[in-house]
Amino acid sequence: MEEKVKLLIIGSGPAGYTAAIYAARAGLNPIMYQGLQPGGQLTITNDVENYPGYPQGINGPQMMEDFRIQAERFGTDIRYGIATDVDFSGQPHKVVIDDSKTILADAVILATGASAKWLGIESEARLNGSGVSACAVCDGFFYRGQDVAIVGAGDTACEEATYLANLCSKVYMIVRKSEMRASLIMQERVKRTPNIELIYNSVTDEILGEHTVEGVRIKNAVTGEHQVLDVKGFFVAIGHQPNSEIFKKYINHDANGYLKTVPGTSQTNVDGVFACGDVQDYVYRQAVTAAGSGCMAALDAERYLVANELH
Repeated sequence: MEEKVKLLIIGSGPAGYTAAIYAARAGLNPIMYQGLQPGGQLTITNDVENYPGYPQGINGPQMMEDFRIQAERFGTDIRYGIATDVDFSGQPHKVVIDDSKTILADAVILATGASAKWLGIESEARLNGSGVSACAVCDGFFYRGQDVAIVGAGDTACEEATYLANLCSKVYMIVRKSEMRASLIMQERVKRTPNIELIYNSVTDEILGEHTVEGVRIKNAVTGEHQVLDVKGFFVAIGHQPNSEIFKKYINHDANGYLKTVPGTSQTNVDGVFACGDVQDYVYRQAVTAAGSGCMAALDAERYLVANELH
């Protein structure tokens, strides 16, 4: 089965939905496939308090539902389905959905986001959004004046630990090996922060609590001894994985798989293919910056279609 469309949007987080709103209002009749996690990472976030326009905060899934309704209001055709293969070697661009249907698109916006890497333990999944988080900037505010723990040893973990230290009474930083892999300047910054306690050679055994985080049990990898940390928040900072695998054959990307765009635009190295949101942003990774880049992608796509007399 094949279907010809003017603009295809792959992904449905803040970037994808914002791109859809702008594209639909411009008369581009966008088709959106929501992907494996409709609404993106915000659907596993309980409270969002740092997005403009919601002075009382909003539940993450409800926020994404508001985005979806707004995109549909202007005529976006939103569909369930996962992009399983692409061919960006020429026009029109080909995208295979669910290994069965081929979409032929004049322009494509990639808004597939990134997925946080997790430890993979049962209690982490069970308490995700109830004290367990992969974003200190998003959720640190909820633990003001409380004790928290963070897992990780790279620059991002150090940045998030120092961010948390400005809000929380105590930050336990759990490092799996005998040293951190972060840059020396970031390591020194952490060590100079008085309310960060580094715990080396340790792994997380279990996050404690029935409905919310009440503590974490860690294990010393050298001695085998267990220790319980009395914390109310548990942050995982072991990295993110951009959802870019099927695009990498055609789209320029960095060593970690993040798609590259022309600075100041959403344009990739392939004409008519644009990238926005966390699949190309490894620095900010916020809902508001993703939405902004989704706006850019829609405007760039519209200009491309007009310039090539496809709209």
